Amino acid sequence: MNRVQRRQWLIAAGALLAKPLDADARQAAKVVRIGYLSANLASGPHLRDAFLQGLRDLGYVEGRNVVFEYRDAQGKRERLPALAAELVALKVALIFVGGGTRVTLAAMEATKTLPIVFTDVGDPVESGLVTSLARPGGNVTGLSILSPELVGKRLELLTQAVPGVSHVAVFWQPGGGLGERTGKDMLKGAEVAARALGVRLQFVEARGSADFDRAFSDMTRARAGALTVLPSPMLNNERRRIVDLAAKNRLPAVYPLRVFVDVGGLMSYGANLADMFRRAATYVDKILKGAKPGDLPVEQPTKFEQVINLKTAKTLGLSIPQSLVARADQIIE
Repeated sequence: MNRVQRRQWLIAAGALLAKPLDADARQAAKVVRIGYLSANLASGPHLRDAFLQGLRDLGYVEGRNVVFEYRDAQGKRERLPALAAELVALKVALIFVGGGTRVTLAAMEATKTLPIVFTDVGDPVESGLVTSLARPGGNVTGLSILSPELVGKRLELLTQAVPGVSHVAVFWQPGGGLGERTGKDMLKGAEVAARALGVRLQFVEARGSADFDRAFSDMTRARAGALTVLPSPMLNNERRRIVDLAAKNRLPAVYPLRVFVDVGGLMSYGANLADMFRRAATYVDKILKGAKPGDLPVEQPTKFEQVINLKTAKTLGLSIPQSLVARADQIIE
């Protein structure tokens, strides 16, 4: 092999060796690092799974072309600002907020430039997360659970499940992390629906879990015949204790989310949170492909679900009308 042939052979061999390296380099460059900020991952592992499934449907596979930096406050909300700051320091591509207005606010305080995608917030406009639903502006967008009109629907379903009920307790958290306007809208919606249904309401508030025993004592003293629980992060997180207290006081109850029914609650009607988390993946995909968060409209719930626990109904001595059972999205027996 002469000098020219040897040189050509070395160039060709070098090119062959370089190809896998270039491919590996390109693959490494395609791995996206996403921050996942949560107040309490353990409270809804199925929601994280739904989000990850949504990403898989779009071609993102954890460990292959996307990696996550999880930061979990484990129920200690005072830790959120520091956890959000850690994600910013890691220079993630974006921060996904696993539910809640307060968690989103913590992320916003940590960065004004990194994209933030939220889920399960009350009123994002009143809370200052976005300028408007149609044009969020800034670096934040996502999905809102804002649906105060559902309060009336839940009351209607409750009166169908408990025929003849005339006195319903409304358990709520003032403020509740959903925004003052949203809270007022929910209370007003309950009053309007109650008048139409011919039932009397007893508003019972709890600012923290320490108020629960007193609240349920107030309900039973006033001889409430049923209970509806308004949504709030605190009440949602304390769902098992609320369900247990409702059972102890033999109060048929309707809840805002199916997770209450999963732990023994009678029935629920509300947004399908798993669907919302799954849909949040589309926001992540669009942003990673170059869309600006401020240009992506905030989405409101489009899919709702009604779940009934017939085992709990039997324990309460209730016979749920077949017409109500037939309309349920899921029956727990």
